[in-house]
Amino acid sequence: MKSTESLLGRQIGTHKILSLLGTGGMGEVYRAKDTTLGREVAIKVLPRAFVHDQERVTRFKYEAQMLASLNHPNIAGIHDLKESEGIHLLIMELVPGMTLAEVSTRVLSIKEALPICIQIAEALEAAHQKGIIHRDIKPGNVKLTHEGRVKVEGSSARRHT
Repeated sequence: MKSTESLLGRQIGTHKILSLLGTGGMGEVYRAKDTTLGREVAIKVLPRAFVHDQERVTRFKYEAQMLASLNHPNIAGIHDLKESEGIHLLIMELVPGMTLAEVSTRVLSIKEALPICIQIAEALEAAHQKGIIHRDIKPGNVKLTHEGRVKVEGSSARRHT
């Protein structure tokens, strides 16, 4: 499997891969259907090129464990960490809505921006209280739900020492 497209439409364990949501340095993120629970989730997949790189696999798992330790309404939740068919999967909450990057194509008023900034700060504070630094906070990793809730996404986390 050389291309990220090759996962589209595949059934990996209990998850049917529906679409590619994005790519990053540590993997691709897909929209998938959990066929057991009947819900849609986001799945981050460690690229096949890294499956034999023990350092990358360890880092992928460690970041998943750190993120799973965070339970905050403004942080996208982690559901599971699996390996299936030689593929390392991080199963995450699929947050509906638009990213801050999509919203910020227009100038936000202070009345609109302030609640967003406060919720981002609360998410980062919760992570920092556990000694976790996000390391990739950017408009594309901040989702705004239809109800106005902010969810910080992204799994580039490190322990602060």
